[in-house]
Amino acid sequence: MVPLGFLAVFFLWPVAAIIQRGLGSSGLGRVLGSPDTWSVVLFTVAQAAASTVVAVVAAMPVAFLLARCALPGAALVRAAILVPFVLPTVVVGLAFRSLMPDGGVLSIVLANAFFNVAVVARTVAGLWSHLDRRAEDAARALGASPLRAFTSVTLPALRPAIGSAAAIVFLFCATSFGVVLLLGGARYRTLETEIYLRTVDLLDLSGAAALSLIQITAVVSVLVLAALARRRRETAMALRARTETTRRPRGGEWWVAGAAYAVVASLMVPIVALVLRSLSTSDGWGLDGYRALSGTGFRGSLQISGIDAALNSLRAATDATLLALVLGVSASVVLVSLGRSRAHPGFVDSLDTALMLPLGVSAVTVGFGYLITLDALPGDLRTSAALVPLAQAIVVTPLVIRMILPVLRSVDPRLRQAAGSLGASPSRVWREVDIPLAGRSLLAAAAFGFVVALGEFGATSFLARPDSATLPVVIGRLISRPGELNNQMAYAACTMLMVVTVAVVLLVERLRVRSVGEF
Repeated sequence: MVPLGFLAVFFLWPVAAIIQRGLGSSGLGRVLGSPDTWSVVLFTVAQAAASTVVAVVAAMPVAFLLARCALPGAALVRAAILVPFVLPTVVVGLAFRSLMPDGGVLSIVLANAFFNVAVVARTVAGLWSHLDRRAEDAARALGASPLRAFTSVTLPALRPAIGSAAAIVFLFCATSFGVVLLLGGARYRTLETEIYLRTVDLLDLSGAAALSLIQITAVVSVLVLAALARRRRETAMALRARTETTRRPRGGEWWVAGAAYAVVASLMVPIVALVLRSLSTSDGWGLDGYRALSGTGFRGSLQISGIDAALNSLRAATDATLLALVLGVSASVVLVSLGRSRAHPGFVDSLDTALMLPLGVSAVTVGFGYLITLDALPGDLRTSAALVPLAQAIVVTPLVIRMILPVLRSVDPRLRQAAGSLGASPSRVWREVDIPLAGRSLLAAAAFGFVVALGEFGATSFLARPDSATLPVVIGRLISRPGELNNQMAYAACTMLMVVTVAVVLLVERLRVRSVGEF
């Protein structure tokens, strides 16, 4: 009841309030009848679909490299592709803005694909590494070309993983906020940015609620498809024992491996461009932007200094991570226990999907929901500093579950039975068998959740007060204000966030359990 109760109060209630407001006002009919609405919906779907295609195409060679190739530096490749996925959206937006100052559709598509290459590569590589090479070798022995052997034998076996990853990537791209806001401006709008603009700039709460209702309906549909695809992928992996499938590339496989390294190198270009831009000044190279973080920007653009904003980010991310760990571990234990009992599989899958809802529903929508509901709780949380960690914990908890749950499910039941036969109670079995075996993944989930909370921008931009703003919110404000010093401070702050992200990703990669887990 702990995770479900928290989910009900701090997610389902705010989202339901938005749905009620959207249905109970004239806003829904007005929004649905407006041609502008369907233009925004069409652009949202089109850019998400294009970004998903680019991410899948770019990630397939990387998945091959991780699953099939025994080459030096594979661990470095695995860590390098994860860095973009956990970078704050404002960091990625500014990185692509430094490469493509004019923004536009292409920059939005490339930035969203940049985020999600890791999701596809790591998900597909997880299943690919379980496939027996002998089926593909048999096809080659019967005269099939390498391409035909791949399309006829390997690709059909990989479809569950590709479908699962593509559904999640489409969801992430459709609800992308910071990237579209920074690169699209007023010219290109998605449902996510339109909800934000209607709420903050136009004060059109009924219209924003109606748009949120449209988005929630679409998100739930995609989440159901993603859950079905994930179940097919887990079933496919369960039916295959992991075998040693890596070897040095042969013949045309070297071209695929080369393409994978080219993709990884391309992912590093925006990151390097961001670092160089943070060191660039009107007088050449320097650290002016970093030094200015101790102040409030050009002509007092901020109400707090950049250093204070960084400290606010660290405090909020720490609180959010601790809360998400409690909720995520509790939810994972519940799901595993139900799976081991006689609970109906459909009920377990439904509960799992419900716990994943915050992963797909817009953080902007959640933040908007907080503003119209939480005054009913004692103390009016809308004015509390605890509101930002609560919103960040909602975003982080599904990621913690997806990292912990597969590890707990992989624990050999014979170990638990042996402990029980020696007199251990069920709680002691969990404490002394399951949790220690999942310890490394628990630490990895904590580090992963911390860096995601550190860079959260969507809900925080709604909820953070000016005097308690986090670093991503401050970056967004600096970019929107005039002055070269503000731009230098924004790029310097982005680089600081990126350095922390890289350090945490390296830690996660060292702690990761190699054969199970997601992301």
